[in-house]
Amino acid sequence: MAESNFVDYVKIYCRSGKGGRGSSHFRREKYIPKGGPDGGDGGKGGSVYIRGNRNYWTLLHLKFERHIFATSGGSGSAKRSSGKDGEDRIIEVPCGTVVFDADTGAYICDITEDKQEVLLLKGGRGGLGNWNFKTSTNQAPRYAQPGEPALERSVILQLKLLADVGLVGFPNAGKSTLLSVVSAAKPKIANYPFTTLEPNLGIVSYRDNRSFVMADIPGIIEGASEGKGLGLRFLRHIERNSLLLFMIPADTGDIKAEYEILHNELVKYNPELLTKSRVLAITKVDMLDDELIKALSEELPGNIPSVFISSVTGAGIAELKDILWNELNKETFHDTGSIVHKNMDLSMCPIIDDEDDIAFPADDDDNDWDEEDEEYDGDK
Repeated sequence: MAESNFVDYVKIYCRSGKGGRGSSHFRREKYIPKGGPDGGDGGKGGSVYIRGNRNYWTLLHLKFERHIFATSGGSGSAKRSSGKDGEDRIIEVPCGTVVFDADTGAYICDITEDKQEVLLLKGGRGGLGNWNFKTSTNQAPRYAQPGEPALERSVILQLKLLADVGLVGFPNAGKSTLLSVVSAAKPKIANYPFTTLEPNLGIVSYRDNRSFVMADIPGIIEGASEGKGLGLRFLRHIERNSLLLFMIPADTGDIKAEYEILHNELVKYNPELLTKSRVLAITKVDMLDDELIKALSEELPGNIPSVFISSVTGAGIAELKDILWNELNKETFHDTGSIVHKNMDLSMCPIIDDEDDIAFPADDDDNDWDEEDEEYDGDK
């Protein structure tokens, strides 16, 4: 994973800008000895937003930008001049990113559309200058408001791939081989378990220039929902898929039992996955004859569509595409927007090395003293 550019988990620290302080200045001109208060308002602090961007497909650009700071508002000044507003910070993320609170694990928001924008931290309001407080009984107010303080929080960004079909199976079930055959994707393929260490996406061409997106995730083993193997880290990518394609090799001892294991691991991870459509593909049938295929057909689960395929010879690939397209276009098509996101279990999160000391940018706004901010003495 060291050389991989696929990053689907990032923890960042965010801070909005504080509001600028109001000015307590008094008007002083040669022929106007008692000009009265004219201190301006402080500027608004910058806010922090999260925005979806379809041009990103990973969180790699945030891996080394772990601190996001908006700038503070400027202080008010003489002649009712307001301070400059702080600059907002916008965190660009790929569509399919889910945001959680890093301290509590609480769900914050889900970015699923391009240019979708969510306010993460609001900037502080600027303080009012002393000219706002003058009245008929208090014509020389000597006070102004300070700006509102900044807000800060640490958040966890998790990417869940957006795809129509998700491939589910044990290691070496032929998922990567199938993806390389039906699409232009070039995943790593080898004859040993856990060849796939990161999710892969491919666009599958269908009839009449139609297509759908297929996602291959690392193999799942029994106990993946409890953190075993690589499954727990990548199981979240299945939540976005509209349809799940279970892949089991034909040389498996008990196909039905292996399907139940895979199905149970998904349900343990998120019971909402029960609402998704499912298709079963028996792979590597080039090793079988017609008699064995007929015998295996009687042992398959009867509640889901099934097909026998071979990525090497191409047998059953066209039939598989037909089944997947028909399932995707049923009236019961799964809506990715209906996903119910549960709060994150922080004890199961990947370990990220955070810096012990956060380098805060210099902010001496409150220490700057304006020589013109003097108290007005009506006797002078």
